Amino acid sequence: MTTENNSNPQQIRFAYWVPNVSGGLVVSNIEQRTDWGIDYNRRLAQAAEKSGFDYALSQIRFTAGYGAENQHESVSFSHAILAATEKLKVIAAILPGPWKPALAAKQLATIDQLTHGRIAVNIVSGWFRGEFDAIGEEWPEHDERYVRSEEFIRSLKGIWTQDNFSFDGKYYQFKDYTLKPKPLQQPHPEIFQGGSSRAARDMASRVSDWYFTNGNTVEGIKAQIDDIRAKAQSNDHQVKIGVNAFIIARDSEEEAQAVLQEIIDKANPEAVNAFGDATREAGAASPEGEGNWAKSTFEDLVQYNDGFKTNLIGTPQQVAERIVALKDVGVDLVLAGFLHFIEEVEYFGEKVLPLVRELEARKKVQLEEAV
Repeated sequence: MTTENNSNPQQIRFAYWVPNVSGGLVVSNIEQRTDWGIDYNRRLAQAAEKSGFDYALSQIRFTAGYGAENQHESVSFSHAILAATEKLKVIAAILPGPWKPALAAKQLATIDQLTHGRIAVNIVSGWFRGEFDAIGEEWPEHDERYVRSEEFIRSLKGIWTQDNFSFDGKYYQFKDYTLKPKPLQQPHPEIFQGGSSRAARDMASRVSDWYFTNGNTVEGIKAQIDDIRAKAQSNDHQVKIGVNAFIIARDSEEEAQAVLQEIIDKANPEAVNAFGDATREAGAASPEGEGNWAKSTFEDLVQYNDGFKTNLIGTPQQVAERIVALKDVGVDLVLAGFLHFIEEVEYFGEKVLPLVRELEARKKVQLEEAV
């Protein structure tokens, strides 16, 4: 049984991490039947589309490290995936600094035209200074990176929606610039961003369409959502929420937990600890001393966006119930990673997603009856 991509805004939606970098989604020496090449990724995208996924998120890395020795560039790789699918929307991750908004706006507008409105963008403000140093890019301090990202987003929106666009920012300037053709999507392609710091949440509440948060407990996620939504309301802005989760759905809870334990037992300590050092340095650079991964343990860092914390690990019924619990606190999208991508995406579409839709429908009826 498969579920077609849904367009019902009342249903929680699903994205998957594109494995366009080597090493999979865990920093572990466990066997992974996942490949970072284009042939595998085309088949994965087609399987995800048939299994009910709405989005795919390509990763941006410029240097090797933490198990990712090889990396395909995100925007061109996203276009290749789009060419192999019909409905899936692909979110291309880009970094202000290496990209300038004029180039990104034109590049993405062209892809939007070529794919009938199926490209989106994830603005990554940057957390790994070594990567920027290696390619000779400026590394502003923590909050300044979000000032730059916000100007980047405002520039994209202006270029995509206005003729004779002018902007006089600290990092970017435009004078009477008109882009043609503009994207097909109205008002513009969706703009995603991530981050857990105050600066990240504040930026989301002002300019982003979507905010990605690292994995967390339901209570931890709710606190972030409540903060962002209150700030967004005061800014007369709306932002949707996506949460990272590493999904291990198996026929029994024991089997799922055994897979999790094997991933952790076979973790690459050198790579995990190096990643942890880099993330702690990044978090300490924020004014409040906390950013992504600020409270992550060694086990959490084995999945580099805290995906284990979200606890979508168990039987299809358990995973489905936990997804609906996330929806109940305001999550609009689950960004999923898997160990063996194609087979587990297909298992999710067959075994888990129908249960999610059934639980959503049941709750909808209960709410209507209570009114």
